[in-house]
Amino acid sequence: MLLNRSLLMFAAAGLAAGCAVGPEYSRPATPIPERYLGQTTVAQRQVAASADLIAWWEGFGDAQLSRYVTLALAQNLDIGQASARLAQARAGIGAANAALLPSGTVAAQGARAYQSVESPLGQVLNAKPDADRYGSSYEVNAGALWELDAFGGLRRGRQAALADYQASEAGAVATRLAVAAQTADIYISIRGLQTRLDIARRQVGTQQELLATLKLLFSKGLAAELQVRQVEGALAQVRASLPVLEAGLDTAMNALDVMLATSPGTHRDELAQAAAIPVAPGIAGAGSPADLLRRRPDLIVAERRLAAANARIGVAIAEYYPKISLSGLIGSATSIASGNLFTGGASQASGVLGLRWRLFDFGRIDAQINLAKGQEAELLAAYRLAVLRATEDVENAFSALLKREEQADALAHGVDALTQARAASFAAYRKGIVSVIDLLQADETLLRASDTRAQAQTESARAAVAAFKALGGGWEPSRSKMLAKQ
Repeated sequence: MLLNRSLLMFAAAGLAAGCAVGPEYSRPATPIPERYLGQTTVAQRQVAASADLIAWWEGFGDAQLSRYVTLALAQNLDIGQASARLAQARAGIGAANAALLPSGTVAAQGARAYQSVESPLGQVLNAKPDADRYGSSYEVNAGALWELDAFGGLRRGRQAALADYQASEAGAVATRLAVAAQTADIYISIRGLQTRLDIARRQVGTQQELLATLKLLFSKGLAAELQVRQVEGALAQVRASLPVLEAGLDTAMNALDVMLATSPGTHRDELAQAAAIPVAPGIAGAGSPADLLRRRPDLIVAERRLAAANARIGVAIAEYYPKISLSGLIGSATSIASGNLFTGGASQASGVLGLRWRLFDFGRIDAQINLAKGQEAELLAAYRLAVLRATEDVENAFSALLKREEQADALAHGVDALTQARAASFAAYRKGIVSVIDLLQADETLLRASDTRAQAQTESARAAVAAFKALGGGWEPSRSKMLAKQ
């Protein structure tokens, strides 16, 4: 009796104090710079439009791009998987909450048995002429069990489950961000490939006209066969580039269909008509590297996993201490007839104070604690590495955006100059001042510069997409701040 009273007082004191064993969690400090290296230059870009970080795809000013991103966010199967993982994590919180509450059961049974005369009881009954060898029993009980969380192990488990859920929630957002960015990236690649195909096809048409002119002159003896063969060879080289670009375009269109959770070829007719390469918008509200910790979902995933690992250390440490439980039962039982089941004489009740203590298992508990601490150390390093890589992603995207736009501007001037040079070369060729070789070289140089310019325009737009993704665009800041504080 004295032991029971002591255990109850011990448990009550622990519950009143609200203590929970294990280390308290605080977000680790991460040394990061105050500003991005390329932030000032990116902010000074001369652009026609700017995009915020919430619906950044709207800033490209391409209605079809915005439509495809919206469809992907509604239909993509990667997002569906992430939502399913989030539901699983939510169930984990429910289980952790339920562990802190009493559990109840209701059980009922009825039995009828025929006693063997070969058993001791049967022989006694058989000795009485009027004895009934049939026996019936009925029982109804309601029970309750409550494990007292005196040392906070269950509460630490709930903290871990909550942090896991928050990590899954941020992971679902990270998936949405990745899907939006990948959809925009594929669409921009499609427009870039179509532009390059258009340049190559126009070059094919130009050289076909030149070849037709030379063949006419050759038939009249005014051009050499060598010139005809040279133009035919140059034309074949340009034509050979078309299948490669067309294969790349087919692959990109198929990839876009898969992003939209549709069969390859579904949206091909919509994309058949070539359109201009989207122009990279300005980036509004880039913030500082410190803002990434609150805004970028993959960093919140890493931080919440670290918090869950910290809580599991407490779960492991709680195994050092006794587990105290209270259970009770009230019910009614009879072995005579069902009519007597709920009478006063048939009632029954019990109360149990339980104790479970792993007194001779501390070595295993030590191993579990060391395992939990090792997992926390691993996730701490992973979090700090994720922060560094996130900053690197932004810096690389800023650099690519600036350099590709600089390249595209330089090539634009070059293409204009080479277009004029090609026209002058053709006029000089018709006058017999330059040879067909000079004209073909002008064509080749113009083609190469135009193709490179189209690639630079494509890559600058893709770099803008990468920058928005690296900055964590696509999630409400208020939502991320709330989650990061939990």
